[in-house]
Amino acid sequence: MTTRYPFTAVVGMADLRLALLLNAVSPAVGGVLVRGEKGTAKSTAVRALTELLPAVRTVPGCRFSCDPAAPDAQCPDGPHEAGASASSDLRPARMVELPVGASEDRLVGALDIERALADGVKAFEPGLLAEAHRGILYVDEVNLLHDHLVDVLLDAAAMGASHVEREGVSVTHASRFLLVGTMNPEEGELRPQLLDRFGLTVEVAASRDPEQRVEVVRRRLAYEDDPEGFAARWADAEQEMRERIAAARALLPQVRLGDSALRRIAATCAEFEVDGMRADLVMARTATALAAWAGRTEVLAEDVRQAALLALPHRRRRNPFDAPGLDEDKLDRVLEEHGEDDGPEPDGPDDGPQGPDDGPGGGVPPQRDGREETPAAGGEPPAAEQDGPAAPEAPQPSPGEADAGAQPEGAPGAGSGESAEGAGGGAAGERPAAPTGETFRARTLTVPGLGEGAAGRRSRARTAHGRTTGSRRPQGALGKLHLAATVQAAAPHQHARGRAGSGLLVRRDDLREAVREGREGNLVLFVVDASGSMAARQRMSAVKGAVLSLLLDAYQRRDKVGLITFRRGEAEVALPPTSSVDAAAARLESLPTGGRTPLAAGLLRAREVLRVERLRDPARRPLLVTVTDGRATGGPEPVVRARKAAQLLAADGTASVVVDCEAGYVRLGLAAELAAHLGGEAVTLDELRADTVSELVRHATDTRRAA
Repeated sequence: MTTRYPFTAVVGMADLRLALLLNAVSPAVGGVLVRGEKGTAKSTAVRALTELLPAVRTVPGCRFSCDPAAPDAQCPDGPHEAGASASSDLRPARMVELPVGASEDRLVGALDIERALADGVKAFEPGLLAEAHRGILYVDEVNLLHDHLVDVLLDAAAMGASHVEREGVSVTHASRFLLVGTMNPEEGELRPQLLDRFGLTVEVAASRDPEQRVEVVRRRLAYEDDPEGFAARWADAEQEMRERIAAARALLPQVRLGDSALRRIAATCAEFEVDGMRADLVMARTATALAAWAGRTEVLAEDVRQAALLALPHRRRRNPFDAPGLDEDKLDRVLEEHGEDDGPEPDGPDDGPQGPDDGPGGGVPPQRDGREETPAAGGEPPAAEQDGPAAPEAPQPSPGEADAGAQPEGAPGAGSGESAEGAGGGAAGERPAAPTGETFRARTLTVPGLGEGAAGRRSRARTAHGRTTGSRRPQGALGKLHLAATVQAAAPHQHARGRAGSGLLVRRDDLREAVREGREGNLVLFVVDASGSMAARQRMSAVKGAVLSLLLDAYQRRDKVGLITFRRGEAEVALPPTSSVDAAAARLESLPTGGRTPLAAGLLRAREVLRVERLRDPARRPLLVTVTDGRATGGPEPVVRARKAAQLLAADGTASVVVDCEAGYVRLGLAAELAAHLGGEAVTLDELRADTVSELVRHATDTRRAA
């Protein structure tokens, strides 16, 4: 068995360590979501916590880890006799990892369908939810988890039990676990329902202090050279931490949450406008655990403040593009205005057990960043992390070079996107980024046909979940059983058994699985015209609002998105295809405008991006959304080249929508012509609104009825 990196040897990350330790003291806090850039030892810290958790006493032979003192009445391995047993087993606490690509059967467990049909036996093989009972369920890259697995997790977390049902054969077992997830926000955000299920959230980032980074590398290399020897040097600190967790757990029932602390909690949640009451409960449990961890039986104002910093940031977001966080000045003001302390202030910070001073590479001096260090984290001062130095920050996309001056709409040359200086103009023609206009609920744009891509909510697809449309022989592992088709396939050879009442004979070749139709997520690639013909401030603001509305729709439908802009004779991939919709929104916000309109270059760049993505993920179908007024200028035969580029995309079978941004009294209809060459649909900005579409449908219905 691989020796894990010691928890007390983790450098820095005080908030993360504190959040994990509070959940170890009080699992009712509800788990931790760890957000941070890659290479910051998020997984290392989480896995290290397992070694500090108290051992679990279980019923001998029970695959579902039933507590001998209070066994699960519905346990498939039961019934168990209640009451502590001298013969009960004592095993270490488990941390079960849920792979992002796991099947639903692997998560909830599976039934032996053949035995259930032929012999009527409930042969159930427990899944990860059973293994994680009374332990930790860890999901790395939790934001990439498929929707159907998220739904199962939500049900189990809400009910504390897992329910499996297949064609009338059902099994229910207890499943109460500490949910810990790690994610890189650059790869996309979590569904709000799952986000709210995490009790606490912390942000981690690698330190920019060279001395702290040196200590991270020194300890990591020492661990890799001799894992057992490195762990032995931290054994005393680990044991002290275990004892402190056990002491805090024993003290927890005695901690008093006074009225003034409750008033502070309620006032804080109300002031920050969090949804529902879960935040109040999580803050109360966290503040109580903080007091127990500090060895106190009274919850103080500082406990409430720290609880708010851990429990509220991810609950106050109003849309996916809001960065999580909390205004600490506002928090301090609210705490001062409500309630008084229930007890005396502590004499001073309690730093908890320290690691050996002579640890690998020596100690690291405390570093201050303007925030009060959390005394309860135990171990080291805030520093960098364990997986080695973090990768350098990714360069931000350049706003582009200075280009030809763009004229306001109605000025000479505005119709073609040219300026008085022509294509060779200088920086004087650069337009500042227009503000983003009003967003709205966008109509659903779909890819025609039936796909088989990743589960989502946009286009029709064959999926593991959805309405049943037929049956087929299993292709690999058996999916959802189609009972009627299986019985029909088995019917012809039942007479071969030669005896009545002996049950249904089902052979492997008789099994049929259901073919289901649901929805898939797509790759939505935005190609946005940022040339001089689009540069009128009011028009570009409306265009940005429309694209942002489509991005919000893509987030809700679990799509990947990409962003290409074209201006000044060239096209730029502002954002390669990604699941991080908020990254696309950030690129859109700073989009400059001006110069000629290289429409052909934008379409050809889109074709190349789609070609590469098709190799990476063949099952995910693309939807090309081109946002333009249809003009094409710059270079030889710009209109002809744009038409040929559009026809190439159409020949590739790319589903396309052109958002017509042409404005004014005189309209040339160029966007509609482009849509025809792409083999797609042209819609105006107004027609993108879902309420406009609904109004048109109602009007058409009323007209038919009147006729």
